[in-house]
Amino acid sequence: MTDEPLHPVNGLDEVVHQRVRLGILTIAHEARRAEFGYLRAQLDLTAGNLSKHLSVLETAGLIEIEKGYAGKRGRTWISLTAAGDTALAEEVARLRLLIARVETVEHRQED
Repeated sequence: MTDEPLHPVNGLDEVVHQRVRLGILTIAHEARRAEFGYLRAQLDLTAGNLSKHLSVLETAGLIEIEKGYAGKRGRTWISLTAAGDTALAEEVARLRLLIARVETVEHRQED
């Protein structure tokens, strides 16, 4: 074994990093509270596909799902939990480390 730190990709969270779930968390972070239909449209998903991803995130404790009504129509809103906010921040930090490694190699190749 070496004392060299593990590659940053090893710290990526499979629950968070999946493309759709990362999109859900990012939109929920930006909006603080996102409506199901908005998420579906923004991420170009079917209702069933979005529901499955929301279930994974809710089970992991990263989002809260609130059901209610807007007029007579049922609505579902999604918001980040504190754990979700932390998980997203950690994922972004890992991605920044990866980007920095790529940019470092690119700069060395230009010299």
